[in-house]
Amino acid sequence: MSVAVVTGAARGIGAATARLLARDGWQLVLLDRCEDDPSLSYPLARPEQLAGIIEACGGEGRAVGITGDVRDRAAVEAAVAAAEEAFGGLDAAVAVAGAIAGSPATAVGDALWDTMLSVNLLGVRRLAEAAVPAMLRRDPPRHGRFVAVASAAAVVGLPRLAAYSAAKHAVVGYTRSLAAELGDEGITANVVAPGSTRTDALRASAGVYGLPDVEEFAQHHLSRRLLEPEEVGEAIAFLLRPASSGMTGAVVPVDGGFTAR
Repeated sequence: MSVAVVTGAARGIGAATARLLARDGWQLVLLDRCEDDPSLSYPLARPEQLAGIIEACGGEGRAVGITGDVRDRAAVEAAVAAAEEAFGGLDAAVAVAGAIAGSPATAVGDALWDTMLSVNLLGVRRLAEAAVPAMLRRDPPRHGRFVAVASAAAVVGLPRLAAYSAAKHAVVGYTRSLAAELGDEGITANVVAPGSTRTDALRASAGVYGLPDVEEFAQHHLSRRLLEPEEVGEAIAFLLRPASSGMTGAVVPVDGGFTAR
């Protein structure tokens, strides 16, 4: 049975991904902060949400929960260690944990820059630095998978989201470099770039723009509707399957056509 670590797993895209991977038979270690962050204007996931996702994924023997922040290297390393200790190894890592906040590009304070980069970019880096060595400990031939969730903001510029967009653009460059290094090792590395997805983070985005309703974001999609977390999760789940073996260094848009124009 294959084993994956998923960050940001208590709700939204991370939770949807965890449920879909459990459906596909994966054993899981699920990491989430489960505590509010004073640098962000919106509430984060609660411990009971993480507990609910663990139960939905099969509970004891199928899923392990770790409470911790991707800004804390020790927490990320603990999640990878839990995968090896509980399930005997690691085959995939999915970096979903993210944060969003906005400000005019020339007025982003250092504290906001630090939060956007440390969560959205360095959280991906910390997971890779912990997970890739564990995947390399699997005997060849390996079928390792690393997937980072970025955003449509990783390939286009968006107003009032300079720090967030910069971090997400960097996730693409970092993940493609991983792919270049790991090609001979039997490990792929890809990015999924969602559009406006019905999550708590999207409500925070609406606050950035002073929008009363998240549905207003749908006008930017060719599909004229918001995405559901499960739609993004299905793309991630595919990238973890054997059928995706020919894909590495790719940026997969799941954005309702937002970046097609």
